[in-house]
Amino acid sequence: MAEYLPEITTESVCSVEAKRELIEECESIWKQMEECQSKLMRLATDTPQMSDAKLSFQLPRMQMKALTAEHNQWQNRIPEIISTNPDVLVSLGKEELQKVKNHLEMVLSTVQSKNKQLKEDLKREQQWYEEQEQLLYALNEKANTEVGQPSTKSLKMRSFNELKNKILQLKSYKEELLDALGKFLSDHFPLPENGGSAKKKGYSEEPSVELITLHEILEMLVNKLMSTPHEPYVKIRDSFWPPYIELLLRNGIALRHPEDAKRIRLEAFHM
Repeated sequence: MAEYLPEITTESVCSVEAKRELIEECESIWKQMEECQSKLMRLATDTPQMSDAKLSFQLPRMQMKALTAEHNQWQNRIPEIISTNPDVLVSLGKEELQKVKNHLEMVLSTVQSKNKQLKEDLKREQQWYEEQEQLLYALNEKANTEVGQPSTKSLKMRSFNELKNKILQLKSYKEELLDALGKFLSDHFPLPENGGSAKKKGYSEEPSVELITLHEILEMLVNKLMSTPHEPYVKIRDSFWPPYIELLLRNGIALRHPEDAKRIRLEAFHM
């Protein structure tokens, strides 16, 4: 910031004689002006009176000529120095410098205030610009990520389709295993040769009971274990051929109930 000019005091420079001389010159000029004014008044009184119509017609032209002459006179006039006294001139010059100094200080203060406001505006604009750049960068990153990687919805759909395909494959594999098991059991563990029926012991008069295959017994045990794992036991029916039950128990495929020998369950091989 520019330094202010030092205060200029005229009292310490201008002497009393210079002031007196300046006042005398001003009074002299004032007297000359009063004499010119009195002469103009006398000329006005000596001018012959004109009629109102003629006066209203001639007065604008006279005023125009007077103003033109005064304008030309002021244009051609060379400014006169009020006083030739060096002390008076120095005093007047310092007074003018003081006025210019005060005016420049006001201008400087205004410019500094304006610059401060502009700096604050510039700081806010730069902050806004940085925020916009960060936002644009974040949007670009998000757009690139969405283009380069699948969306969450597409990932979920893909996982669902993969799981569905696996389930279908498992179902198909299960059907194949069941068919292979049924064929194996029908080939190696057929029903007895007495027509697939058995009679209750001691009751020859009662009709025969239709026996079921080993495959059907195993399927019944498996379904019971899967549907009610807390109660997997199946009651031994008359349609169960005893050799099949003995085969399952001896090979550890089925287990008897610890309190009820007429109930069996499938061994939980999957546990």
